[in-house]
Amino acid sequence: MYDSLKGKVALVTGGTKGIGRSIADKLSSSGAMVVTTARTQAKDNRNRHHFIAADLTEADSAEKIAKEILEKYGRIDIIVNNAGANLGPGGGYSTLEDENWFNDWELNFMSVVRINKALLPSMLEQKEGAIINISTGAAKQPIWNMTMSYSAAKAALNAYSKALASEVGSKGIRVNVVSPGVIQTPLMNEFVENIAQQSRVSFEETFQNIIDTVGVPIGRMGEPAEVANIVAFLASSESQYITGANIFVDGGSSPTV
Repeated sequence: MYDSLKGKVALVTGGTKGIGRSIADKLSSSGAMVVTTARTQAKDNRNRHHFIAADLTEADSAEKIAKEILEKYGRIDIIVNNAGANLGPGGGYSTLEDENWFNDWELNFMSVVRINKALLPSMLEQKEGAIINISTGAAKQPIWNMTMSYSAAKAALNAYSKALASEVGSKGIRVNVVSPGVIQTPLMNEFVENIAQQSRVSFEETFQNIIDTVGVPIGRMGEPAEVANIVAFLASSESQYITGANIFVDGGSSPTV
């Protein structure tokens, strides 16, 4: 797929670390001009992606990002809505306050809706484009004591993505979802470490408990590059007959097909 995205302009939200960084690097190595967003820029921006500082939980951030991209490049071809995080505390329904639900909703759902709304007019004018929304296997298989509010927000993202794919498919825009499972990232390590401290058990035991709870037939965490490879495929013309799909990159943990 080398140079398969040559000349394309791509946005990767949350693109400075973890899965987002791997996606940004993969799209860049495939020829795309890549714009990344995050609250702060990574110290090591080795591939020199165009960076826009933005807090996606703020309603006006999407318009700011769209304005800068369109003024600089005049177009947008690929949107990867990767920014997201499990913000709610563990422990189930009784530990979750309204603020926890709203925080997960703003970051994991509304930020995507706003980015797409701001940039879709340009894609529709071009009559082509690819949107990839990064969800999670937990949207289909929630863990009640770890991911309740996060899973609910991502499940809404999945439904929205399917609806949007149906709306804009005939206009040349493809919308797909990628649902990672347990992926080795700094954010995942922090998540495991927090649970380990709360449970007063080792990191290794906590990690194994998560693997056992989720059920990962391959028996290990995934790598960010394994998610990025799928995203690059969905962004390319090699997937031009795929839209409205949800592709799981989870080591086989999804219990259904």
